Amino acid sequence: MPELPEVETVRRALAPELDGLRVAEAWSHPSAKFTPALDVLGSTFITVDRRGKYLLLGTNDQTELVVHLGMTGQLLLGNEPPDQLETAVQRDPYLRAVWRIEARNSPTFDRLLMFRDVRRFGRLRVVPTGDYTSITTLHQLGPEPFGSGFDGDDFHAALKASSRRIKTQLLSQRPVAGVGNIYADEACWIAQIHPGARSLSRPRARRLRDAIEEVMTQGVANGGTTLRDYRTPDGGEGSNQFHLRCYGRYGEPCERCGDLLVKRVYDARTTTLCPTCQRR
Repeated sequence: MPELPEVETVRRALAPELDGLRVAEAWSHPSAKFTPALDVLGSTFITVDRRGKYLLLGTNDQTELVVHLGMTGQLLLGNEPPDQLETAVQRDPYLRAVWRIEARNSPTFDRLLMFRDVRRFGRLRVVPTGDYTSITTLHQLGPEPFGSGFDGDDFHAALKASSRRIKTQLLSQRPVAGVGNIYADEACWIAQIHPGARSLSRPRARRLRDAIEEVMTQGVANGGTTLRDYRTPDGGEGSNQFHLRCYGRYGEPCERCGDLLVKRVYDARTTTLCPTCQRR
């Protein structure tokens, strides 16, 4: 599933391409998860923001198109003749929504913004700008993992308020927004925190907070992690998969101590850790 670094990479690529441009045509899969794509027809995109794993495309109608990529979602941009939206839909059975964006300077070629989602776990919503009360998971997100809003003491207090495993809490999006399976494993490894632990001291929580910021910053710098489905809007891949030190590397030696990394399942989520460096 795309996590914060992947979604932020997509946001940065889309922002200069969509800013100030009008949606001239829209199509969606008949599922109610995707039909909100039609609600921005005729609107002009004026912002492209992100909150956690959600993309927020603001319009001049004081609404936002909220995009969650789910597990296999991709937002792709293409240059197409203006009459090619229907052809694009016929060509790719995994397209769930397509918007024709009027070209900025070309009378011949508009842009197609295409939401491709093989497994259909992604979803679209249109809400009044800044009003996320109808999307519970977005409305209740914890702080972003960058800057002063992600405070070590507050993070410790948030973790302390629950008896769930540390990794499960991270994946809940409540203590901090945007962390998924990949970056949770990476951060726990860096901080030498056992992901199955149920409590952390204040110093260890601060260490984990710093590790989360570190892995997120690295992931964004590397354009995200492509393991299977994630793609940038131009169809390219991220490169952070070549920099992972823990996630998915079970059976390989730990880069820190040399012991073999192991695979465990906690709360139905596969987890990689070092049994020597990450003791409970």
